Amino acid sequence: MPGQPLTDMDKRIIELEKRGKLVPTRDLIKTPEQIEGIRRSGVVNTGVLDEVAKHIHAGMNTLEIDKICYDYCTSHGAIPACLGYEGFPKSVCTSINEVVCHGIPKEEDVLEEGDIVNVDFTTILDGYYADASRMFIIGKTTPEKEQLVRVAKECLEVGAEAAKPWGYVGDIGHAVQKHAEKYGYGVVRDLTGHGVGLHFHEDPEVSHVGHRNTGMLLVPGMVFTIEPMINQGTWKVFIDADDEYGWEVITGDELPSAQWEHTFLMTEHGVEILTY
Repeated sequence: MPGQPLTDMDKRIIELEKRGKLVPTRDLIKTPEQIEGIRRSGVVNTGVLDEVAKHIHAGMNTLEIDKICYDYCTSHGAIPACLGYEGFPKSVCTSINEVVCHGIPKEEDVLEEGDIVNVDFTTILDGYYADASRMFIIGKTTPEKEQLVRVAKECLEVGAEAAKPWGYVGDIGHAVQKHAEKYGYGVVRDLTGHGVGLHFHEDPEVSHVGHRNTGMLLVPGMVFTIEPMINQGTWKVFIDADDEYGWEVITGDELPSAQWEHTFLMTEHGVEILTY
């Protein structure tokens, strides 16, 4: 802030910027008060997904999932961030099988035995945002889908492990891409993780493909999502032409996709998950 003395962190960031590194602006480094607010929002967000886990089953439609999420969120004094966001009509994204992300809950979308579905929810509590998603397997599915769901979760985990203080966003993408491609999977490039906390989407963009030591510097106090979208086939995607809102993203070959997401705080020792 203008007029304030430079901290050791400030000096280190300035020195790295002089070396040509992309560094975060001061507003991307959250204060202890802001971190605590995001943490509280994360508790509600986790509760929403836990509530879905209690009730999700074959035969229910995704509009019922939307109601579970809305009711839990609002009953805990929070707001569903997706509802009305750039025209999105519901409180949660429910993405089944080949739908990569941004699936819109509908009465006609009934979950069937063997489906895999991503439930992605973002909470606003007292002005602070937290964002996470989980995969659910409906009943018994194929070994291929089971593996995809498992590996997508592993991709989130290896991405988080690669995120180190004073490392770079590209370290995350490199780790995720390397792990997914061992299985012949495609990693979606068109959509990324992102900074979060004071707004729904902030810098940096967190790509899930990339090279080490590239992208924005990761500094203690930054809050961001890692949310790899892992496709069984091609990494390419398209927008569903039948979606009147223009949101639903489909795999290019219409093979299944899986995604897991957490909101993370970068600390001096590595990342802390804020959306357990």
